[in-house]
Amino acid sequence: MNPVDYLRVSLVDRCNFRCQYCMPEDATLQFLAQPELLTTDELLKLLREVMIPVGFTRFRLTGGEPLIRPDVVDIVGAIASLPQVQDISMTTNGFLLAGLAQDLYDAGLRRINISLDSLIPETFNQIIGYHTHTPAARWQKVWDGIQTAYRVGFNPLKLNVVVIPGVNDREVLDLAALTLDRQWHVRFIEFMPIGNADLFGEKGWISSEELRQQIRDRWGLAEGQVRGNGPADVFQ
Repeated sequence: MNPVDYLRVSLVDRCNFRCQYCMPEDATLQFLAQPELLTTDELLKLLREVMIPVGFTRFRLTGGEPLIRPDVVDIVGAIASLPQVQDISMTTNGFLLAGLAQDLYDAGLRRINISLDSLIPETFNQIIGYHTHTPAARWQKVWDGIQTAYRVGFNPLKLNVVVIPGVNDREVLDLAALTLDRQWHVRFIEFMPIGNADLFGEKGWISSEELRQQIRDRWGLAEGQVRGNGPADVFQ
């Protein structure tokens, strides 16, 4: 049996987006008060004295949105400096990434997953729960974060796309094409009714096979390849 050595660590429960599939607009949300969050020292003690001794050596930092935690760079550096740690990664919405990518890389972070549910600013705003007169502003900040992370050295980048029927499913091929010029992994993720079970009615998801078939019809499909006959893909 393979050892269990991978642990996801939530740094904060809050987020600066309110994605429909995660935190519906009409839902009442209860977040932890600041004193209830683990301090950096408490978190490191837990990893050092409990998690690492039982065999955990690979850690993914998540949230909420981990980049809204003010000491996130210090946390990355402290975890990366532990001699037993073999890998540290992060999942983020990318909104604050442009200003932090270099510091995170210098602190020891090497792998990063960024949520990018649409290439169309208006659709992107609809998904993340923002309705403004400047729809491109938030999308552009995420896109700038992706580009900055790539320039800094996060390669391959992994881009997570939650596919939503009637909202962003028409963009599957455009999103998949991001893998053609650079070694980026686009991960198409089926909607799961966790935060908002009623959002999309009876057909709230598109199957992995249907997504594969779209890509196969356009480019061919070589499972797991970064470059080759078609875009790289990871389906969850």
